[in-house]
Amino acid sequence: MIFNIQRYSTHDGPGIRTVVFLKGCSLGCRWCQNPESRSAEPEVLFDARQCLAGCTRCCQVAPEAITRTADGRLDIARGKLSASAVEALVNCCPSQALAVCGENRTVDDIMQVVLRDKPFYQRSGGGVTLSGGEPFMNPELALALLRASHEAGIHTAVETCLHVPWHNIESCLPFTRLFLADLKHTHAGLFKTWTRGSARRVMANLQRLAEQGAQVVIRVPLVPGFNANEDAVRSIVDFAAGLPGVEQIHFLPYHTLGMNKYALLNQPYEAPGKPLDNPALLTFAQSYAHQKGLAAILRG
Repeated sequence: MIFNIQRYSTHDGPGIRTVVFLKGCSLGCRWCQNPESRSAEPEVLFDARQCLAGCTRCCQVAPEAITRTADGRLDIARGKLSASAVEALVNCCPSQALAVCGENRTVDDIMQVVLRDKPFYQRSGGGVTLSGGEPFMNPELALALLRASHEAGIHTAVETCLHVPWHNIESCLPFTRLFLADLKHTHAGLFKTWTRGSARRVMANLQRLAEQGAQVVIRVPLVPGFNANEDAVRSIVDFAAGLPGVEQIHFLPYHTLGMNKYALLNQPYEAPGKPLDNPALLTFAQSYAHQKGLAAILRG
């Protein structure tokens, strides 16, 4: 199950890359910029601004879940949408006000897209990146794509929160050149509150990755109210600096570009309503990381 293949990316690893977005994640980060990626199943997104008045195509396809109200609004009872109804809604809407996110694709099908740009990978030092969601939530697909890319001579990278059982990661180690790994917080309680996950699991997997000699770049989303303060940054950097072989840490200031997606999914947005605006903290983060021997990069 994937939800996008993005070609010509320059922000998800070195060089020009093709990013394959796998669906499904084991965390529930409040600030997630891809909320449509969290469920492992296809989901319906609806933008009322683009809905054509009087159109009833989707109502005819899924009458048990989609109806027009007396005032003309479209009412979607998402809990009543069966798998077959969701599948039938693909390409149903003429204005794309209603869209289905997520599709099953074979490894061969995905690799045909990846291989189109092999000359660009070779010239730029790029390759393929698996992202999500959490790619290691689907270890069989991740392994198959990484192996096929590796065997085709394509550089491989994975963007991961590492909140998965270690064996999901271990099988992919021989075929993954670079891990772009999130380290969101070292405080177990805050991590649990803001992500619904275990900081201990993430940190243990990071430690094992580093001990295995994997190339790891640490990524830190800086979120107001969560970890956008000097104490949290200091603790994260201290842990990262203690990982053998880890040389880079990237700081990603919080933004709200994904906020509208929550409305499309009829979900609440529970993260801060404004982007991070704290130049002093960013300066401190870079300076402290340098003090600890890490190359610190600020990602916009």
